[in-house]
Amino acid sequence: MATDGPGIDRPGAHRAAVDLLTALGLDLSVEHLADTPRRMVDALAELTSPPAFELTTFPNDDEYDELVVVEDIPVQSLCEHHMLPFVGVAHVGYLPGARILGLSKFARMVDHHARRPQTQERLTKRVADHLQRALEPRGVGVVIDAQHTCMCLRGARATGSRTLTSALFGRLRDDPRSRAEFLDLTRGRR
Repeated sequence: MATDGPGIDRPGAHRAAVDLLTALGLDLSVEHLADTPRRMVDALAELTSPPAFELTTFPNDDEYDELVVVEDIPVQSLCEHHMLPFVGVAHVGYLPGARILGLSKFARMVDHHARRPQTQERLTKRVADHLQRALEPRGVGVVIDAQHTCMCLRGARATGSRTLTSALFGRLRDDPRSRAEFLDLTRGRR
């Protein structure tokens, strides 16, 4: 079972799921669908409940001043307009200042911010803002490359289309060479 975030009313969500699925014409008395409302609530609770985490940082004793980039961090979030998933990868990097970040925290930070309905643009900026506030580095860069099921499976049915968003701060935004280096590193996997 998913760990519930604050404010989740499981019995109310279950009733709403039953009502929605029934209103869509599904027969919940069929064995294969009987437990679908509970599974639906479990899935949505998991996708909208951010896990807590501590952003562990360490002194930059060696005065490392080159880019640190973690690529291909899995991203799963929900489009706030359709409540359908978008999935892909995040590439997160920074130019260290006085402190450096524990590497596992990149993935935990992305997952923490992804667990809510939102736009990809907002998610990209939230991750970059969090890193900027926590570390005060000389630069921050975040690129997210994702497929939106609301665009691939319905509506336009643009299967295979990807959305790329970026948020750049400090030298990764203002210095053309640093910006180009970060973007070249994150483009290398496509």
